[in-house]
Amino acid sequence: MSFKYRRIVVKIGSNVLTQPNGLPDQHRIAQLVEQIVDIKKQGIEVILVSSGAVAAGRSLITVSDKYDAIAARQLLASIGQVKLINNYAQLFEKHNILCSQVLVTTEDFKGRQHYLNMKNCLEILLQHQVVPIVNENDVVSVTELMFTDNDELAGLIASMLNAQAMIILTNVDGIYTGNPNDKDSELIEEVGGAGVNFASFVTSGKSQFGRGGMITKSHMAQKTAKLGIAVHIANGTRENILIDVLNNKAAHTRFIPDKTASGKKKWLAHSEKSATGIVQINNGAKVALASNKATSLLPVGMVDVLADFKKGEIIKLIDEQENVIALGIAEYGADKAKESIGQKNQKPLVHYDYLYLLS
Repeated sequence: MSFKYRRIVVKIGSNVLTQPNGLPDQHRIAQLVEQIVDIKKQGIEVILVSSGAVAAGRSLITVSDKYDAIAARQLLASIGQVKLINNYAQLFEKHNILCSQVLVTTEDFKGRQHYLNMKNCLEILLQHQVVPIVNENDVVSVTELMFTDNDELAGLIASMLNAQAMIILTNVDGIYTGNPNDKDSELIEEVGGAGVNFASFVTSGKSQFGRGGMITKSHMAQKTAKLGIAVHIANGTRENILIDVLNNKAAHTRFIPDKTASGKKKWLAHSEKSATGIVQINNGAKVALASNKATSLLPVGMVDVLADFKKGEIIKLIDEQENVIALGIAEYGADKAKESIGQKNQKPLVHYDYLYLLS
């Protein structure tokens, strides 16, 4: 049984694109492009989220040790991004396919308008049969502005573009019940529903050249699957891996998607870093929001406003133990919210349609 997808996001990690010496693996990059071309010929739209700019930069210039890690990364990424995108452009050009460069930062996902502008740009590229190649803009992204890694970015792009699936290519076959190198560890082939605690058996080690470990991948995959997008984590160093994953012929880990969430909720799901306000709610409101009924947050359930916000901004809802339980869009500002705390028969602060519950 093959998977029937119309639009997919393929994320290629630096550990797939890079040789052990830290330089780009040209042969593998060429093979992956060939597979993407084959997938496009089947009528499937592909958005590529590609790491590898820093590795490409490393192949062109040597950075003195006197520079700090962030400055070195900016230098390598800025030079390397040109080489990386040129490499992709030449490989796709052999098949008469155009690719484009889309560099983004976390800031691009914060405001709804900015988010929609980026979505429109990617949509028009896909309508013209172009392969968008998305990467974090490492030149301007420094620590506090960074995505956790490109897995997080791929999840955001998949949600934004209503992709049916996201394929994350790494250097192991998927998620194991322990260290992949231990003979007792087994590959987890399917993950369904929330509530799997990967931290209990997934090793937290990162790949040699990447920022994100398997725990990050697992959490991002769960969050994305919860929004109605299938996630496949597979070994990008294996021959023909993309085709085999789509034909369900490769051993890998698949996260089964829930029912599809609305566009607004997909945006909110990835917006925790963008939240300005914080509102504390009581236990009654917490139970009501978590129930299966469509429930909005009413002022009667509010305890305190801990950080100010304006109408239309994203706010965090925390319980009395200060756990973040939901993200929402404020229907009015903090001043009005403070005035109506605990009162009945007031307008909801967060309407159900603009509320995203964290699992």
